[in-house]
Amino acid sequence: MKSIVPVKWVLARMYESDLVIVDCRFTLGKPDAGREAYEGEHIPGAVYLDLERDLSAPVEPDGHGGRHPLPDAATLAARLGQVGISNETRVVAYDDQGGAMASRLWWLLKYLGHEEAYVMDGGFAAWKNAGCPVTAEQRVLIPARFTATVQHNLLIEVDEVRESLGTGRFVLVDSREAPRYRGEAEPIDRVAGHIPGARNVFWAEGRKADGTWKSAEEQRERFAEAGLSQDDEIVVYCGSGVTATPNVLALGEAGFGKVKLYAGSWSDWISYAENPVATGEEGKA
Repeated sequence: MKSIVPVKWVLARMYESDLVIVDCRFTLGKPDAGREAYEGEHIPGAVYLDLERDLSAPVEPDGHGGRHPLPDAATLAARLGQVGISNETRVVAYDDQGGAMASRLWWLLKYLGHEEAYVMDGGFAAWKNAGCPVTAEQRVLIPARFTATVQHNLLIEVDEVRESLGTGRFVLVDSREAPRYRGEAEPIDRVAGHIPGARNVFWAEGRKADGTWKSAEEQRERFAEAGLSQDDEIVVYCGSGVTATPNVLALGEAGFGKVKLYAGSWSDWISYAENPVATGEEGKA
């Protein structure tokens, strides 16, 4: 089964005992906005997980690990158990940020060895537009036990990225908007540009105008335009490892099987003074 599920799929299963719906809404720069939105209204029975409190570790003083470091596996496993997610639970995540935050949870669950993880197509807006029920009531949490089996093959560290430069071992995909990739603008991080050799595939272009995800075929065409082949070993990054995950998800939907996440991403890369920085466009293979 694919990892993106429609609103109707969630609506038909929302009260099943082995399904946990997770609200992942979060607004960068407004750390309380997502929680407040959830408390105002959400899908009935949904629990809330916060990007910075639950789905990231604290930022390191030296910047290593990036702006949203990966959470400790045991800590995240315990948090998942607290909100009722076990190894047998099916998990559906949603947000209202184009799938970026929901994809972060989806990827983290895969990283911890949990296959039954999905993202709801179109997010909370699609749910409301379909006339589906919402509530402000919060479910009574019944703790569960979640045991992590970390899938190290889904992740790549800065040293391996650095050592691969110029070798052709990986195809680097930068998921940020083109002006940030080219180094023309950098509203968040202290250095502008991209990792040398990376190709720019803006994550939000994986969605249609109505906010739903493009089809698998459309995703394949999008990545083919960037010069990607399904035979490539692909490393995806963004600014802090969050908006790279919708590209990882889209690559999977399109049939790309050799995809890793550079979780620290650009904000981690520039925390090492010796790492090279490129600007402008990079050619396609």
